[in-house]
This record gives sequence, structure tokens and C-alpha cells, in this order.
Amino acid sequence: MIQRKLDKLIANHYDNSRSALLLKGARQVGKTFAIRRYAEEKSLKLVEINFFQEPSAKSIFEGAKDVKEVLLRLSAYTHEELVLGKTLVFFDEVQKAPEIVTWIKFLVDEGSYRYALSGSLLGVEIKNIKSVPVGYMDVIDVYPLDLEEFSRAVGISEKVLEHIRQAWNDKTEVDKVVHETMMRVVSLYLLVGGMPAAVQAYIDTNNMQAVQQKQKEILELYRWDISQYDSDNKLYINDIFEVLPSELNAKNKRFVLKNLNEHSRFSRYENGFVWLKDAGVTLPTYNVSAPTVPLKLEEQRNLFKLFQNDVGLLAVQYADGTALRILSGETNLNFGAIFENLVAQELKAHGYNLYYFNSKKQGEVDFLLENDMHLIPLEVKSGKDYERHRALSNIMDYEPYGLTKAYVLTTDNVKMSGKLCYLPIYMLMFMCKKCSSSSMIYKLDLPKMLD
Repeated sequence: MIQRKLDKLIANHYDNSRSALLLKGARQVGKTFAIRRYAEEKSLKLVEINFFQEPSAKSIFEGAKDVKEVLLRLSAYTHEELVLGKTLVFFDEVQKAPEIVTWIKFLVDEGSYRYALSGSLLGVEIKNIKSVPVGYMDVIDVYPLDLEEFSRAVGISEKVLEHIRQAWNDKTEVDKVVHETMMRVVSLYLLVGGMPAAVQAYIDTNNMQAVQQKQKEILELYRWDISQYDSDNKLYINDIFEVLPSELNAKNKRFVLKNLNEHSRFSRYENGFVWLKDAGVTLPTYNVSAPTVPLKLEEQRNLFKLFQNDVGLLAVQYADGTALRILSGETNLNFGAIFENLVAQELKAHGYNLYYFNSKKQGEVDFLLENDMHLIPLEVKSGKDYERHRALSNIMDYEPYGLTKAYVLTTDNVKMSGKLCYLPIYMLMFMCKKCSSSSMIYKLDLPKMLD
């Protein structure tokens, strides 16, 4: 059974809070399965209502006068006994019944049962929610399996992962056999990705055709969502979605509107980009005018790269034969787009907002990591000439930026060179967004005349 970090987050929530829990994320990332598994492991009675499959269930809340009436209707609708203190009520696909989010406050206050919610298009539909009950509902963003979770799923032991973590902490070389093994895991992850159904298909069959079938089914679900949820903009959204693989494979990987249509304007397609981001299908990575913190102030919204939410879904959209070429270690294959997509989704899952830097004078740096007002540039190199990085050298040497450290992700082992740290790409699993640990206490010292 695939183990997720999400499982611990869910257990920790219910162990330490009485509030409801909302899991949000793209389709097929494992939200529903995680709630079901938690209920099973804790021997809770699970009462599950899926508003997509059961649209009539919205009547539970429509016109209800108070929470007692809601609970009475819930019991009548499900025909199940709700056991006091032992029942987890799970509302799935809540984007179809946004009024439930308003009622959660009263259900939590009433206190008889625990509550979980899940939705796959909440970013798109959230405008329909009247009020978000702050303090009564915690939210967890769910993503595909990250590289560490995938490594465990395919059999990498905790001992091996601890060895790599120690090498990451000390910036020392990884054991040669471990390094070669992990690079094979990375190659496999580039193809399988982190969608739980695709990972399970690989574990069960070791058959890449079975994996690709699952991936294609997920892509069809995304296309169906596009056709159903935004009738006004669906043609624009679909245009963007279908051209994404070829755009990433272009030389600079930046999304170029004229590749959609010779007369395309950003304003015409902007809602489509927003829809795909809010649905969790794509990961926009915005250009900044300077590599300085806070990056948000340097953001240029009309210049961006657009990555797939899962590297396996990206890989399956490329030409037949790509899988075999990657697994056989073919050296002349351009891994650039696929490698960068892996990095983008990993950084996003680890809490980073996605940015890159590009200027005509200094060149392009793939990613910028912002941690507690410190900036670390990050370059992704899939080839053997990874020590050639003109743009990275330019910004590291430019004193006004004040950059003290940079990472270069490669297929080789750990190597230090001045401000630059060359790391095997699998060490990406240990790059996580850090929150400020410094004290925020401030006492206002008023003049005595104001006493």
C-alpha cells in the first residue's frame, strides 16, 4: 500500500483539532482515498456523500433552519446510523455544493461528529462559497506523490533515504551504488509521475503500457472538466492545455501566445490560464525582473512558463518511444522540459511559489527559491556539461544582488565549488519551504507624555 505524507497530516489534524478538514487539489491526486484510509485505520464509521455522483444530496442544506435540521436530513438521506463520537462524515466533490462550507461552522460547533471535505475544482468554483469558516476548517493542498514518496513506493528503504539526507545536510557525496540506484528511480519517476493510480499500476504490473493507460484516462478527465466547467472560455482553455507539452519543449520553455494563434492577445487567454491554475492542472512559473526578495514585488504576470501538474502526465503526451529512450539511459535525449517539470512540481508540493529569472543582459536562471527573505537560485542541468551556466554565474557575480549560495541540480554526484553547490537531482526531495523562526514580538515604547 502506498504511504503518503498526507496520511500523517490528516492524523495530526484530527488528533489536535476539533475543526473540519478540507483537502483540495487536482483530480486523481488521492484526496478521497486518503480520507477513506484514515477512517479505516481509526475504526471510524465513515458516512460518505459525493455531490457529483449524488446531486440530490444538496437538499440536505437547502432551506434548513438550523444545524439540528441538517443533521436530521443527513441521517434520513444516508439511511445510516450516525454514531456519536465515532462517525466521520465525508463530503466529497464539495465544489458542487459550496453551501456546505458555510454550514461546517455550525456542524463543528454542534460537536457530535468529525467532518472531512474534499474538492477537485475548488479553485475554480470557490467564488460560489458565501463565507469560509475561519477557525472551523483547516485546509490541506494535495499534490501527486513527490519524489520521496515515490522512492518509498518502489522499494527504496528508509536506511538509504537517511543516507541521502545526511549527504544533503553535510553536502558530501552519496555512495556510488546508492547514487546510481536513485538516478534510475528518477528516470522511472519522469515516466510514471506521482498520480497514485499510475504509481499503483506500475507497482502491480511493472508494465509501462498499464501506467500510460491510467495517465491517459486522467488527461481525458481533465479535458472533460474543461468542456463542462467553463463554456465561455473552454476553447481557449483547451488550446492552452493541448499546446503545453510543445511549449515546454521549446528552446526557452516560456509560453508564447503566438504559438496558439498568430493574433493571440494575453487578455483573451488570461481566463484560460487562471482556470487551469485554479483547477490544479498547471503550474505557472512567473518571471521576475530582478532576483531580489520579496520576489512577489518583481513578478511579471504576463511572462511565465507553464508546467504540467505531474511529470508523468507530461511525458505520456510526448511521442511514442520516449519512455523506452529514458529508461534505456539514452544520452542524446533532451531531458530539459521533463526535468524542469519534475523540479517545478516538487518545489510546489514543498511549499514554494514558482519563479524564474530572465533578462537579455544576464540570461535565464531556471528557478528562484525564497526562504525567510533569503534567495537561492537553482539551475536544472540534465546533460554532462552542467558546469556551464552563464546566467547563473552572472547573477552570482553581480554584487548588488547579494547572492551567497546557488544550487545546480545534475545527474552527477555532490560537488562544491565556491558559492555553487552541485547536487544530484534526487536531493530535490529535501528542499522544503522554511517559515521564519525568529521572534515576532514587538513592544511599542510610548513617550511618557502619552501615558
